[in-house]
Amino acid sequence: MSEPQPPQSRPTIRLLPGRDRRVKSGHPWAFSNEIAMDAAARSVPPGSVVRLVGDDGIVHGAWHFNPHSLIAARRLDRDADAVIDAGWFAARLRACLALRDRLYDAPFYRLVHAEADGLPGLVVDRYGDVLALQANTAGMDRATPMLVEALAGLLAPRAIVARNDAGVRKLEGLAEEVRLLHGAAEAGAVVEEGGVRFAVDLLGGQKTGWFFDQRENRDRVARLAASGAEVLDAFAHTGAFGLRCAAAGAARVTLLDSSAPALALAAEAARENGLAERVETSRADAMAELARLAEAGRRFDLVIADPPAFAKSRKDHGPALRGYAKLARQAAALVAPGGFLFLASCSHHVAPGEFADAVVHGLWRARRRDQARILFQGGAGPDHPVHPLLPESAYLKAMLLQLP
Repeated sequence: MSEPQPPQSRPTIRLLPGRDRRVKSGHPWAFSNEIAMDAAARSVPPGSVVRLVGDDGIVHGAWHFNPHSLIAARRLDRDADAVIDAGWFAARLRACLALRDRLYDAPFYRLVHAEADGLPGLVVDRYGDVLALQANTAGMDRATPMLVEALAGLLAPRAIVARNDAGVRKLEGLAEEVRLLHGAAEAGAVVEEGGVRFAVDLLGGQKTGWFFDQRENRDRVARLAASGAEVLDAFAHTGAFGLRCAAAGAARVTLLDSSAPALALAAEAARENGLAERVETSRADAMAELARLAEAGRRFDLVIADPPAFAKSRKDHGPALRGYAKLARQAAALVAPGGFLFLASCSHHVAPGEFADAVVHGLWRARRRDQARILFQGGAGPDHPVHPLLPESAYLKAMLLQLP
C-alpha cells in the first residue's frame, strides 16, 4: 500500500519568518503558531504528508500535517522525498523490533512508543501474537492501513486491535473507537510477567490493555515482598503490582480499587495463578479507604499507590500536586517501621521534581520524612524510550522509599 500522493506532489508548508529555531534544532514538532497558516495550508487534508520549508528556503523533511491541531506538524523523515508507504513503516517497525529483542526475552512489551521510535503519534503494544495499535494523530490514523500491512508482514499476528480511545484524539479532530483491524474476531490475549499470567481484554479493557510502563518497577517492588511481607496495593486496577508481590512470596496482599470489573479480573488472575489464598480484594474509593485504614491502626510492610493521572490538563497542575502530597501522607501513615512505600504519577503535566517535592512534603506531614531513604527514583522501562527533545514525553514518575 502506498502513500496517496507521490513525494513530488506533496503540499509545501512554510514556517513563519524567525519561527524556525526549534525545527532547526531537531525538534520533531512544529506548532500552528510557527507555521504560515494561509488558505492553502488550511485546505490541506488532516493527516497528509507534507514538505516543511523554512522562510529561508531550507527544507526540513517530510512531516505529517494537521491544520486543525496545535501541534500542526510532526516529523516523519529528514528526507523530504522519502516515500512514506508500507515499506517505509515496515523499516521503522523492524528497528523497533530489533531494540525490543535486545531488551526482552519474551514478546510482551511496548513495540512502538511514538516520537522516540520515529513514529510520531503511534503506540503499539505486543501481547505475543496479538497487537494493540493506538493512532493518536490524524497522520497515523490515515496511515493505519499501511501500518496494519507492515505489522502483518513483520510479525504475522493473530490479531491487531485498534485501541483508539485516548482522549488526545479529540485534539486531532478524531473520533474514539475500539475495533478489530486484522485477524481473529476473538482478540483475547495474555501477558506473562514475573512468572504470573494475566488475561488482557483488548476490546474492553483500559488503555491498550496493559501497563507495560511499570514492568521494571513491578520487578523492583516484588523483590521487597519476597520474605512474607504484608502488602497493600492501592489503585490496584487488575492487580499487576499486588499479584507480582504475591507470586514473589508475600504473605498477604490486599488489592484496593473502586472498580468492581477490574477487581474481578484481578481475583480471576489470582485463582488462575494459584495465589487466591493470599490475595484479597477490597472495593472502595482508594483515598477514603487509606484514611480509614490509618484511623484503624493498620500497618503494612509494603504500600503501593499507582493512581490514575491527577492532572489531565494544565489547569489541574496545582490540585494534582496537592493530591500527590495528600496521597503520600495517607500512604506513609500505613507503612510499618522499616517498611517500604512505592508511589507513582502518570500525569505528564507534573514534572519529576515537582512530584518528588510533593511526596517529600506528604512524608513531612505524616512525620515520616526524617531518616526516610529514597531507594529509587525514575520512570518507565526502556520499551518506553524518551525523545531527547521531548522531555514532556517522560510522563511516568516513580519513587520507592524505606520509611523509619
